[in-house]
Amino acid sequence: MEHQMSQNVAFIGLGIMGLPMAKNLITAGFHVTGFNRSDKATKELIAAGGQGAESIAEAVKDADVIITMVPDSPDVESVTTGAEGLFAHAKPGAIWVDNSSIRPDVSVSLAKQAREAGLRPLDAPVSGGEQGAIDGALSIMVGGEPADFAEAQPVLEAVGKTIVLVGPSGSGQTVKAANQLIVAANIQALSEAVVFLEAYGVDTDSALKVLGGGLAGSKVLDQKGQKILDREFAPGFRLALHHKDMGIVTSAAREAGVVLPLGALVAQLVGSTVASGDGALDHSGLFRGVQRLSGQSE
Repeated sequence: MEHQMSQNVAFIGLGIMGLPMAKNLITAGFHVTGFNRSDKATKELIAAGGQGAESIAEAVKDADVIITMVPDSPDVESVTTGAEGLFAHAKPGAIWVDNSSIRPDVSVSLAKQAREAGLRPLDAPVSGGEQGAIDGALSIMVGGEPADFAEAQPVLEAVGKTIVLVGPSGSGQTVKAANQLIVAANIQALSEAVVFLEAYGVDTDSALKVLGGGLAGSKVLDQKGQKILDREFAPGFRLALHHKDMGIVTSAAREAGVVLPLGALVAQLVGSTVASGDGALDHSGLFRGVQRLSGQSE
């Protein structure tokens, strides 16, 4: 496995999730070259032992594995296609891992273009938020060819803990959409429960402890319950991005001819919170929307 550990990895998009993921790759022994629109994150990567690039072309030219971690479908299209994109500059045979969360149909289309450019695409969106990225404990749902998945395994293992091939190209994005539906519904239910408990003057710390030990327990309760009680909504995953993801869920469901009644309602509640100016908050900030609906001051 020694040759694997000397692999060159290009990392495009050093945001809340991308930077700690890139740092974990450095810790695992990979040679990491990062490209980001702002210099601050690139400097942090260099300080951690990585290299910075002035362009996507420079970042990917020697890369065996190229990772993209950017906010939305148009961003992935922007960094991959066109004269300045990675498809035009990556070496043939390189594996392209897209850790972004985007529309499944866009993912399928870009995978086709990647193969035409001689690359091996894997759509590999992640779940676990900023803390999961820092801890290298992300869940990664991967779409693509089994052989490419197997070869990318050491890279994925450096940033994630639960790593599963879920089907052909686009499948990873479909599973991520389902993940975002479940998470948003859970946060909304938890938020409503806390507003309800507080209205009755219950000791909420104790209440969440006992709820967490029963069937109502969840990772959402474990990770977001205290944030809600403390009104601490610094972003681990921004509401604006979850709003984008709920749009993906509801749109893809309509295309498939399936009905998601709770998903549609939660999508509207997320949209309302973003429209009220809370888009930059953590998605646990859905709690503020419940407060507003209950006529409470924040």
